[in-house]
Amino acid sequence: MLDREMDTSQRYSVSVLFTVCVVSIVGVSLLSGKFSDMVRFTSSLNSIQMNEFRTKVESDYQVRAIRSDRYGVGLYSNKLKNQTVIRKIGNLSREEELEQGLARARASIRIAAAVTNSGSNLSSAATHNDYDDYFPAGAVYRNPRSFYQSYMEMERRFNVYVYSEGDLPITHDGPCKNIYTIEGRFIQELEHRAKRFRTNDPSTAHVYFMPFSVTWMVKYLYKPLSYNVTPLRHFVSDYVRVVSLKYPFWNRTHGADHFMLACHDWGPHASQGNPLLYNTSIRVLCNANTSEGFNPRKDVSLPEIQLYDGNISPKLLSPPPENASRPHLAFFAGGVHGPIRPILLHHWKNQDNDILVYEYLPKGQDYYSFMLNSKFCLCPSGHEVASPRIVEAIYAECIPVILSDHYVLPFSDVLRWEAFSIQVEVSDIPRLKEVLRAVTEEKYRKLKQGLRVVRRHFVLNQPAKRFDVFHMILHSVWLRRLNMKLG
Repeated sequence: MLDREMDTSQRYSVSVLFTVCVVSIVGVSLLSGKFSDMVRFTSSLNSIQMNEFRTKVESDYQVRAIRSDRYGVGLYSNKLKNQTVIRKIGNLSREEELEQGLARARASIRIAAAVTNSGSNLSSAATHNDYDDYFPAGAVYRNPRSFYQSYMEMERRFNVYVYSEGDLPITHDGPCKNIYTIEGRFIQELEHRAKRFRTNDPSTAHVYFMPFSVTWMVKYLYKPLSYNVTPLRHFVSDYVRVVSLKYPFWNRTHGADHFMLACHDWGPHASQGNPLLYNTSIRVLCNANTSEGFNPRKDVSLPEIQLYDGNISPKLLSPPPENASRPHLAFFAGGVHGPIRPILLHHWKNQDNDILVYEYLPKGQDYYSFMLNSKFCLCPSGHEVASPRIVEAIYAECIPVILSDHYVLPFSDVLRWEAFSIQVEVSDIPRLKEVLRAVTEEKYRKLKQGLRVVRRHFVLNQPAKRFDVFHMILHSVWLRRLNMKLG
């Protein structure tokens, strides 16, 4: 009996001792911060698919930066700078919560950008061909890991509020065919299909979209041949006045977290209807001309996409195989307008059998067939800097030769255009054949490979798909908002 009592007492003592040890260990862990780290990391492992790419991009510390909002600890930084201050979150306002989330996004992007390749072959070529399971890699990206992490953070966090004010057709609509296709398609996608990003609660939004169409302003408000853009400015001025009186958001930030989108050449002129919109807000413009006020630190360059019937031409859906012959060195056909095209036609129109330059195509000839049979496609600016030939050349896997001044190329925050295009100074147009002949076969092959990688980023899908042009535009807006610290 006594032995049994002693045995029971010993077991009880051992149990108490074990409990004391566990409590001590947990206490020390809590004080050192390791326990919360372990909980955080375990939770992250359960919620993140760990494949080769993400394993390298999302280290233990990065996962903590991404997931830390679950545990009341946030990483705060300003404009992706190197210094990071850690502070605990108390009772925050909605605005402060949004800023804390953006701070964590900045921290995770910085960490992803610093991760080395560690011998992975992911740096040599983009992986996966479909949109839903795509990981950017290769020379076409400035930092593929940083871009991927930024894109994931955008999908996770980014909220866009679309103002409901305004009547059709000038607001909530836009052209979905021809040269200004991108304007209407973006408005429709964001208004009707982009549920992942659109919020109906403006207090939860990171940015606010003003869904007016400059192209439809020109169609319905502009007097032909008058060259008077005042009605466009008045419309924009009235729109900003209405939303600023009805909501607190414009006045709270002086319009810095608001954006407009316009592909018409007169988009910049229309934005002058309000000085804050012109100087402070995010303007998404095809006419991305730095000599006319485009500011790449806050504005977004919008690709100009020509879709005659709203769809990519069947001829451009499947370009010729890589080893197919392309008998023409270079090709251009287009009207003579603007300052650059007259120079191009003066030096090369009907001058050379290798560089085919036309003002008008010969009767019976097909424009896209020339692109598909040319190594290089000349893309000179017209009246304004943007040209739909750039995107058409990408579709045709014909190396774009960009002839422009003061043009900020689309998505250049993320893409290295020199990895899939050639930029030629206007002063070098007389030497164009010499410049193109100097491109080695190896470089030409790499440029074509680059076109295949970036093609997905310039395709208008309906509905939109991950990493396509709609999401790239939105990501460009996300980057501007990410680098904006609001008080």
